[in-house]
Amino acid sequence: MSARAAAVAERLRRLLPAMWLGLMLALGAVAAPSLFGLLDRPSAGRVAGRLFAIEAQLSLLLCVVLGLIERARAARLAQGGGGSRFSGELLLILGALFCTVLGHHALQPMLEAARAGQGVWSFATLHAAASGLFGLKALIVAALAWRAARP
Repeated sequence: MSARAAAVAERLRRLLPAMWLGLMLALGAVAAPSLFGLLDRPSAGRVAGRLFAIEAQLSLLLCVVLGLIERARAARLAQGGGGSRFSGELLLILGALFCTVLGHHALQPMLEAARAGQGVWSFATLHAAASGLFGLKALIVAALAWRAARP
C-alpha cells in the first residue's frame, strides 16, 4: 500500500466511527422519538423501521470498510516489528457486526411475525431485545470512535 493510500485509510479509520456513532445517536435519540411524537403509532413504526433498516445496511457496509482498513493497518504494524494482526479495534468491529446481524437481520423477521400475532415471543419482548442490541452497538461504536481518536 502506498503512503498516500495509507494516509487516506488512516483518516477514514478515524472519521468513519465518529460519523457512524453520530448517525446512531441521531436516529435513536432524535429521529425515532420524534416520529412517535408526531405520527400515529403504526405510521411512526413503519417509518422508524425503515430508518433502522437503512442504518443496519450502512452498519454492514461500515463494518466491512473499517474491517478491511483495520486488517491492513494491523498487517502494517505486524510487519514493523511484531504484534498481532487481530487488534482490539477489529474485535469492536466484529462486535458491532454481530449486534447488527442479530438485532436487525435475525430479530426483525421475528418482530414482524409477533406484530402479526405469530411466534413464541411478544412484540414488546423482541422490541426490547432489538433496542438493547442497538444500544450495545452504539456503545461498541463509541468505544471504536474513542480508540480511533487516540494519537
